[in-house]
Amino acid sequence: MNMNEQYMMRAIELAKLGEGMTRPNPPVGAVLVQDDKIIAEGWHKKAGGDHAERDCLKSAIGDLKSAILYVTLEPCSTQGRTPPCTDLILEKGIGRVVVCVEDLNPKHAGRGLDILRDAGVEVITGICEEAGRELIAPFEKFITTEMPYVTLKLASTLDGRIADSEGNSKWITGPEARERVQEMRRRADAVMVGAATIIADDPSLLPRPAEGRHPWRVVIGETILSNAKILTDDAAEQTLVRTGALKEILKELAGHDVMHVLCEGGGKLAASFVEEGLVDEFAFFIAPKLMGADGIPNYAKRGGLISDVKNLKFQSVEQLGEDVLIKAKVEK
Repeated sequence: MNMNEQYMMRAIELAKLGEGMTRPNPPVGAVLVQDDKIIAEGWHKKAGGDHAERDCLKSAIGDLKSAILYVTLEPCSTQGRTPPCTDLILEKGIGRVVVCVEDLNPKHAGRGLDILRDAGVEVITGICEEAGRELIAPFEKFITTEMPYVTLKLASTLDGRIADSEGNSKWITGPEARERVQEMRRRADAVMVGAATIIADDPSLLPRPAEGRHPWRVVIGETILSNAKILTDDAAEQTLVRTGALKEILKELAGHDVMHVLCEGGGKLAASFVEEGLVDEFAFFIAPKLMGADGIPNYAKRGGLISDVKNLKFQSVEQLGEDVLIKAKVEK
């Protein structure tokens, strides 16, 4: 990994600190380097607050012509709730800007880079682009399709069971896997489950600890008790109970600036999402356990034939304690 990549990966680390806090903006990180040393850092902490570049540069002083600004996303060039970041970069006299990915927002879409180049700033793009694209995948889908990015998370035994024949599921996976799920909730703008999950477990669906995150909680189905936690706790106003077409529900969520939905099943809801082609990313938490045929399946489609199987492509495999996390996407 060369120096450009090292500094950009640090900017990506900073950007991740804002995940789940920035909707409808993307998470962005920035690092200012001079004489091969980091002299300032910043990230976008919440919508309406300073963008990453401004958060980074507000404390930078002196002659910055030899300084390099590393930023995970193309600097904005339009006046919104905050001033254009390109103006501040030029005001500070930054000599070089290194960008991970260009902004697909039609309002920007390369305009910020052109402004910087026209003003004599050296601009380099595409550093750690794959990691940068992954970072802003929910924003990218949201801004180009007006639909949320959907991660389908399923925790199951090795034979694909998410609960036993009586509906008990605590605990199939171990503490390390469950902690990772809390991290995923903190990154999401909405956490979704089927009504059967609420009836069986009465979960709060809130990340623990929340660390300032307030995701929407979405239940698909009608038959939940009026005293369920999601309807009676301090975050009840962040709860939606819906029935009907999943695609229309996702469109409604986009209207609430939801960019990233974490769907946690169960099996019937998971099957509906898959069959309707609404899943962008799968997260399978697999425990080294066998439950048997009477257990509740993680993918409750019936009548499937080998000719219609959904082909997935593994993206990564990670050990979490005794369990394994497999990330996958539908093979195009």
